[in-house]
Formats: sequence, structure tokens, C-alpha cells
Amino acid sequence: MTAATGAAARTGLWTAEVLRDDAALAELRGPWEDLHGRCPAATPFQSHAWAASWWRHYGRPGRLRLAVVRRDGRLAGLAALHAVPRRGCLVLEPLAADLSDFSDVLLDPDHAGDAAGHLAAALLGEPGWHVLALPETGPDAAAHLLAERWPRRVRRLPSSTCLRLPAEDPAAFLARLPGRSAGKIRARLRRIEAAGPTATAVPPDEVPRAVEELLDLHVRQWEGRGINPEHLRGRFRRHLVDAVTALAHQGGAQVFRYTEDGALVAADLALVGGGFVGGYLFGCDPGLRGRVDVSLMLLQQELLLAHRLGRPAVNMLRGVEEYKMKWRPDPVRNERLLLARSPLAAPFVAAELGRAGLRAAKHRHRDRALAHPADPHADRANDRKDGAARPTARNRTRPKGNGAPE
Repeated sequence: MTAATGAAARTGLWTAEVLRDDAALAELRGPWEDLHGRCPAATPFQSHAWAASWWRHYGRPGRLRLAVVRRDGRLAGLAALHAVPRRGCLVLEPLAADLSDFSDVLLDPDHAGDAAGHLAAALLGEPGWHVLALPETGPDAAAHLLAERWPRRVRRLPSSTCLRLPAEDPAAFLARLPGRSAGKIRARLRRIEAAGPTATAVPPDEVPRAVEELLDLHVRQWEGRGINPEHLRGRFRRHLVDAVTALAHQGGAQVFRYTEDGALVAADLALVGGGFVGGYLFGCDPGLRGRVDVSLMLLQQELLLAHRLGRPAVNMLRGVEEYKMKWRPDPVRNERLLLARSPLAAPFVAAELGRAGLRAAKHRHRDRALAHPADPHADRANDRKDGAARPTARNRTRPKGNGAPE
């Protein structure tokens, strides 16, 4: 039986504890998947498949902290965390935060308020740490309820912006665009249909090989340029193969292969959450960009997938690159939540405030771009920008902690 550490909070039918034993990840798999499936705002980044794979390839023994809340023995709240030294503090961070576009906890929607309160009590009863940092909290995240129940200082800092499109059929998608731009997009779609690669959805049993092929293409695509160094490492490859294979069997991921005359020329990984389909990583033959609009080709399949699955949006995940703006997406800002446990968190929080100020100054021009979208007739210029690749979620380069991208 997994040992619990810290104080166990018991009120009526509720129990709460913090688990440190690595074996707890495997023991919680079934209840974790059940709770994840009951949480409409949960993303693939809070799934057992994603977290357990990351811990297997990136985790360090002794650092695991799983805050677990049960009601009548059924899992009702979960914060999957690990302890990391940062600036003289011990910081609790979500598992796989460095490779995830959204940070969150899981709370049973039927008992979310009570579950959040018990989760806060369990975390505050766990000794030795100073601040809980959730770097990419979306506006619908359950973590906001945890912050409301937190009895100590909470800081909210601006984080990444994600761009989102309604999951519509092609006609409705084109109707969002100005007339001349819509006409150009129609022409490009016809070119893709007539002379572009053939798209095929990869069955779950073939996903391991497909992810390996995707990563090989991704490396070729970035050869001689500034590829994210983490994407070259074996641990990232192993994590992605394991996590995506498990997610694909659960309906949480879809890999697309694009072929020409039987040869693979592109591959795309789309993650599927309750509220969106999101393009996470892709790779393509460098010569393909000269023949078709690759970003439109990928976006078309993601829109069709989201529409077919009944997901309300395609999320282009983190980053406000100019080429994305030609689709007229809706910007959605994440927040960085800092939940302090100890006064010793002050230096870390101060440093995070300083970083947030620098980021805000650096990206102020991006906010202006959101307020004043690119000239709808400047598609050719945007295509040149697009030719450099799809950055951020798919090619981010910011170092963090163990050298993995943030």
C-alpha cells in the first residue's frame, strides 16, 4: 500500500493526502483516467498518460508529490506535482510543465469547491516546500478554484497567449476572412486538394512508428537552423512516443501522415482535449514548402478533426506569430499562478514578478498586433514568415530547469 506523507485531512466522507512514492503513479492510473474523463476543462497535459510518461523519462527520485483527494473512496481531486529547487526555494511544479501548454489540477466538477478546499489543506499540510507555481493556467482551469480556496498569498502574472479558432466546416472558416483573403485561401485549398500530399489518420497501433517518423522529419525541417535542442534528445523522443501512443488509444491524440507517391513528406501531431484540438508538433520535408501552403494543409486537417469530434475549437497553443494572424484567431491569455506557503517564497516570487515585467515589455508589440491584425492583403509576406516553421508549442526554445523547454 502506498504510504502517505503530510497531514491527512478528514471531514466526513472526504480524505486527502500527499503521496511521494513513485509507485503511486501506476496505482492511480485507473482512478486518474476516470477523474480526467469527468473534468470537461481538462487537457491532455493533465492526463495520466502524459504525466506518467514524463516522470518515467524526466523525473528524479524523491521529488514526486501527488496531492490526492477522495470522496467516498473515489478520486475527486488531484494535483500531480514535483519538487524543484529554485532560487533558494523548494517549488512545487506540475509534472511535465516544461513540455505542456496548459497547467492545471483535476477537480470533480460535481464537488469542485469542496475538493479544492481539501486539496489546498493537503498541500499546506505537506512540509518542506515554499511555493506552488502553475506556469500556464488557462481561463477555464480548475486551478483558479484552488487559488480561491488558498488561505495565503496568491499572485497572478500574465503568461503565454494562445490563439484559438472556432471548429467550423471550411465554408464557415472562410467566412471569417475578408473577401480577398478568403479567395486566396480557397485557391490554396484547391491546390492542396489537386496536387498536395494525401493526408491519412494513423491508427493507434501504428502511432509509435509514426511519432518516430514525425520527429525525424522535424529534425530535417530544422536542419541548419535554431531547432529546439530538447527535440533532439532521446528522452524527449521516448516521452513523446510513450505518451502519444497511450493518448491515441484513449482518443486524446491523433497523428496524421502526409504522403506523395507513397513517400512520407509530412507528419502532424494533434492533441485532443475536451474543449479543443491542438497542433503540438509537426515535421515536413523541407522541399514541401515550395509546393503547398503547409500551415494551411495542417490547419485544414485539425479543423476537420475538431469538427468531426464535436470539439468547439482548434487551439494553436502558445505563441503569437505573425503568420497565425492571417486566420483571424481569437487570443486567449494564460496566467502564471503562484500560491505561497511560506514567507521564504518571497525571493522566488519577486524574481517571477521581474521576469513577468520583462516579458510584458518584450511582447507589447505582439499585443498591438492582436489589436490591429495584419493587412489581409499581405498574405505573401505572411507566407514568408510561415516558411520559417511553426514555433512556440511546436518549436519552443526557452530553457527551464533540467534543460527542457518551458
